[in-house]
Parts: sequence; structure tokens; C-alpha cells
Amino acid sequence: MSPSHPRRTAAAALVLASALVLAACGNPADGGTTEIAATKGADTKINTSPEQDRVTTDKVASIAAGVPERIRETGTLELVASSGSAAPLTFYATDDKTVIGVEPDLAHLVADVLGLEPHINTVSWENVFVGLDSAKYDVGFSNITVTEERKEKYDFATYREDNLGFEAKKGSGLKITGPEDVAGLTVAVSSGTNQEKLLIEWSKENEKAGRKPVDVKYYQNDSDTYLALRSGRIDLYLGPNPTAAHHAATTGKTEVVGTYSGAGATLQGLIAAATKKNSGLAEPLADALNHVIDNGTYAQVLRRWGLSGEAVTRSEINPPGLPKTNE
Repeated sequence: MSPSHPRRTAAAALVLASALVLAACGNPADGGTTEIAATKGADTKINTSPEQDRVTTDKVASIAAGVPERIRETGTLELVASSGSAAPLTFYATDDKTVIGVEPDLAHLVADVLGLEPHINTVSWENVFVGLDSAKYDVGFSNITVTEERKEKYDFATYREDNLGFEAKKGSGLKITGPEDVAGLTVAVSSGTNQEKLLIEWSKENEKAGRKPVDVKYYQNDSDTYLALRSGRIDLYLGPNPTAAHHAATTGKTEVVGTYSGAGATLQGLIAAATKKNSGLAEPLADALNHVIDNGTYAQVLRRWGLSGEAVTRSEINPPGLPKTNE
């Protein structure tokens, strides 16, 4: 059965108060946990050790039966995620080899429902999609935003809200509420992402209004980006809000100075499991996600990573996504 749920528009898509409140934490004394404040007055200890003790759930035969036969016969769900370390989404445990985070946890939970053994492959961002195109991988759990352009090649089953965060050096005095606030600023962003698309459109909007464009910068990895931010070579870094908030909380050297919906000003962005178009996986994935939403294990996973504020009430198949143009 296909899930349905009325679309929630972003009545206040530009929210300066982060949906994910991460604050005041340091490096764990034992190298295996990090403490964050997920909500006011509620601390969450994040387990960063290889021994994850993940939340699990039982197989649901009626949902598992909907998985395409070729996948059922292998008994394995080939999952793919970006190899870039981005806590608390997908990153490496303290052994520097075990893949952990909210994305792997949700992928494991879905595989449980489908009665499949999850196998996580980590590749560069662009190769996530190359691998899906070639059917090398079955499904991407990699903080992938639903966009109208991507829907032409992929099917989606949503599982989290998508909010972007503008991260600045602590004490910058910046406050980002719209395109005019980034006019003339130097902003780093990852290539091929929806945040890049939004930033470029904001820059064009500034030029049309007679304001200075954005000076967009690209770096090979997060460490180079944050070095540039600390040294003042860039003013801002635009990335996923959970990552920005987590970095600000754990280092104390940066701050989130504005957030924005990943789908633009009039639509709440959504993160989704991505599969090759017409692969037959979207419906069982959405059904599995709705099952774990209903049985409470989904909420447990989000809570253990401090991301309860990005929960959805239902998984949707191919909902409206980031438009091809926001003009």
C-alpha cells in the first residue's frame, strides 16, 4: 500500500532558531561518547565507538514480500552513502573504519523490516548516483534531498526533514535571513548539492536586484573548509543543518547564523532513501519506514543522534521536491 500524507509547506521555512539545538559539549573523555543537548534541558550522549548497539526491529513478511525478487534472492540490501565524514549523519567511529550515524542506523532498521542483510558501501558523493544508475547499489541513504530534477531518474521514500545551515566563525555578527544577507560574501558549499543550487540562485537574485553576487568557493573536504572559515578566507559555509550544528557544538569555534529549508522558501525540504527509477523498491522502502515510525524504533534512532526535531510523521513516495528553479 502506498503511503499518503498531505504536504506540509514551510510557513516559516527560514527559521533562525535551529530545529536541531546542539550546544555545549566537548570531546569525550573515553573517546567513545559525545554529549550534546538535543533539546532544552535534555542531554543526549552520542556513542561514537565501533560497538554501536544499534536499534533493531523484526522482519515484517508482508512488507518484505514486496522487495523485488532479484534482491530477495541475494538476501542482501546493497546500501550506499557518501564517504565524506559528516557527523551526525554518516561518519566514522573512533576506530576510523566503522561507518556510523543516523543514516546507517535508519538503513539498518529498514533492512530489518525487509528481512535483508544490510551492506553499506561508502563512495564519493557523485558516485552515490553513478552506483544507483548502474544498479550496483540498491538504495542510497546519504542525506539525499528530494528534488524535481532528481525525480526524473530516481524514486524516493522520505524519512527526515531537510534543513540547511549557514555556519560562520563564532562571534561573526552575521545573521542570514535571505539572499540580501549573503550579497558580496564569500560562501563555501559542496559541489553537486541542493545547497549549491540554492546558493547560486540567491546570488543571481542579488545581481538582478543590483546587489553584489555571492563569491562561491569549493573545497575538497570539510577540514579544508573549516580551516578557511577559521582563517577568515570565507565568511560562511552552507551545508546540512545537522552537520553544521553538530560541528558548532563539538568545537565551540563556529555558530549557525541562519537556517533554510532544503526545498526553498515555500516548501519544506525532505530527505529520502533514493532508488533507481522504477526499480520496484520505493514502495517497500516507504512501507518499511512507516512501520518503524509506527512502532517507535524510528523515533529511538533520531533521539540517539539528537535529531528528533527533524522527524516526519509519514514516509512519502516522490513528494514535491526542490523545484528546478526557485524563481
